[in-house]
Amino acid sequence: MKKDEILGIDIGGSGIKGAVVDTATGELVTDRHRIETPQPATPEAIAEVIVQMAKHFKWKGDIGCGFPAVVQAGLVYTASNIDASWININAKKLFSKATGLKVTVVNDADVAGLAEMKFGAGKKQKGVVILITVGTGIGTAIFTQGELLPNTEFGHIELNGDIAERSISDATRKRDELNWETWALRFNEYLALLEKLFYPDLFILGGGLSKKPEKFLHLLKSKTKIIPAKLQNNAGIVGAALTAKQK
Repeated sequence: MKKDEILGIDIGGSGIKGAVVDTATGELVTDRHRIETPQPATPEAIAEVIVQMAKHFKWKGDIGCGFPAVVQAGLVYTASNIDASWININAKKLFSKATGLKVTVVNDADVAGLAEMKFGAGKKQKGVVILITVGTGIGTAIFTQGELLPNTEFGHIELNGDIAERSISDATRKRDELNWETWALRFNEYLALLEKLFYPDLFILGGGLSKKPEKFLHLLKSKTKIIPAKLQNNAGIVGAALTAKQK
């Protein structure tokens, strides 16, 4: 284990992914390891997966976790794609006690955004940049002049009478068997709403959907430039490690 290496773990609604990351370069120095997210995704069940992940890598150093909720100083305040029993649980203390290691826990979209701004599509970008992660849910990370506004959770703003992620997430696209054209029409409405609120200079699309931009990017219509995440679905792992290093 080298000085700049951190185990990054991305906790998602369907899968929990981890790898050892060189935080100086943003590169994964091991293969990714994925474990299905337990159902129900209770604190005890997810803590056990974090322990399994550390054991898989024979890891004895610091760990960074991206978590699908509003997280402040390690404390979980929301639970949209995890079990409701997470609310008011200190995930940082729980994971640290379970592993016996120092663990940092931060909102998952925020860590993905930090990775993209440092190593990926947002590098050297000025103005207002919005990263949108499209997967089991919708996550957002908003930056102005490179500075993060944490825990924005704009996947939960109202769109057509319901929270946005219920109609535009990748999980919804798969569940409802939407073709790309139908999904893109919905997502364009969401982009227009964010433009009206923030007048961004750049949208970066991340999450699981970013692995196949050729399927949908040409269907998206926006006044704001739209580009896929460079780190694709690894951004959460890289950002989690990077956040732990900075902490």
